Amino acid sequence: MKFTLSWLHDHLETNAALEDILYALTDLGLEVEGVEDRAEKLGAFRICRVIEASQHPNADKLRLCRVATYPDGPGTAMVEVQVVCGAPNARTGLVGVFAPVGTHVPGTGVDLKPGVIRGVESNGMPCSERELELSDSHDGIIELPDDAPLGARFVDWKGLADPVIEVKVTPNRPDALGVRGIARDLAARGLGVLRPMPDVGVTGSFTSSIGVRIDDALKAKGCPLFAGRVIRGVRNGPSPDWLQARLRAIGLRPISALVDITNFFTIDRNRPLHVFDAVKVKGDLRIHPATGGETLLALDGKTYALAAGQMLISDDRGPESIAGIMGGEPSGCTEATVNVFLESAYWDPITIAAAGRALKINSDARYRFERGVDPAYTLPGLEAATRMILDLCGGEASEVVMDGAVPDTARAYRLDAKRVVSLVGMDIPAPEQVRILEALGFCVDGDMATPPSWRPDVQGAADLVEELTPGQARARV
Repeated sequence: MKFTLSWLHDHLETNAALEDILYALTDLGLEVEGVEDRAEKLGAFRICRVIEASQHPNADKLRLCRVATYPDGPGTAMVEVQVVCGAPNARTGLVGVFAPVGTHVPGTGVDLKPGVIRGVESNGMPCSERELELSDSHDGIIELPDDAPLGARFVDWKGLADPVIEVKVTPNRPDALGVRGIARDLAARGLGVLRPMPDVGVTGSFTSSIGVRIDDALKAKGCPLFAGRVIRGVRNGPSPDWLQARLRAIGLRPISALVDITNFFTIDRNRPLHVFDAVKVKGDLRIHPATGGETLLALDGKTYALAAGQMLISDDRGPESIAGIMGGEPSGCTEATVNVFLESAYWDPITIAAAGRALKINSDARYRFERGVDPAYTLPGLEAATRMILDLCGGEASEVVMDGAVPDTARAYRLDAKRVVSLVGMDIPAPEQVRILEALGFCVDGDMATPPSWRPDVQGAADLVEELTPGQARARV
């Protein structure tokens, strides 16, 4: 599970240092596997200006550039360097990003050295986005606004000085597959305050043109709840820079605003979603077991044959999605999509795991559904994603359509404060035990504790004790 420090701060109000956060995560059982600090990787790249760009005397496709650099930062002495550049947009006056001699360029793996290109000296280089691993774009060098501060570190100006943290999440902690779940654990630990979730309910203004129906055979086990709504009149262009940067930081490739939004909620709230191009859906959506032999061209470009019993989402034309695992190409969203059907469902973990293994499909959705997402967040997640789509893509939302119901996960176990002390080996006062559990989302009534809907791993009184380990109960940072 990867996330950036600023992403964590979206959910956790804290002044704790990065080192304290990393220590607490490992102590809580979320072992830190690595930290990537892009401020270190990109710290040598500074904002520069091309003083003059002229034709290379010995090459038609190369430009000879005089570049103004400020190696000691803004307001310091300017140093002019000569650079040979093949970018088609290299021109006089361009403000860009410069890598001096000695810089390691992460996108190419090259350590820059002084060179001679077609008989002309070249020292350093203006960079493209691909060379800085910001995107796959390599059509030209980065162009910045004219008022970008010359000499400033590009990583600071762009807001990329944001450590990427990777933690190992054990199979029994699916709630930690969302940034909010990790923030909740840290808040209970005492490293800050969990920020409240905003109320983002959306009132539909028309009736959905697409209905949904779950076959009775799947309601008891397979798909207890399926919900969605049409959002019409959207603009599915590139997502905003902040969203693209956040996804790229954790290794995901931005695709389009609609798809990026669903990926955001997968990581942010452990709430996988799916979007269908509503124009391509014929009739209503039916969630049903495959009879065997159905095929679907999935979004990964591969065609899969379904075995009997594996779950499908189909319209009047046929299969449109491998339920809870991967959507299909026939109803996938493109830049031309203007009407979308947004899906939020709860899928049985065992059923999803069995189908995923049999089909040999690995996806973020399967990874989370087979471990267990929060069933109670199915509808709130739909509302939150609807709000983001409306904010970023425009459009108008329909009323929600749904079949099934939120599974009842209510259960309670006796909290024996004395037993906690004897098993943990620490004198954790009873009020502190209650405080920790309530901070983790448990409801404590007298000596009975009810786990929250996002904690399927808590199945007995002994599991309550695990929540009160020294990792949670030690002195506050």
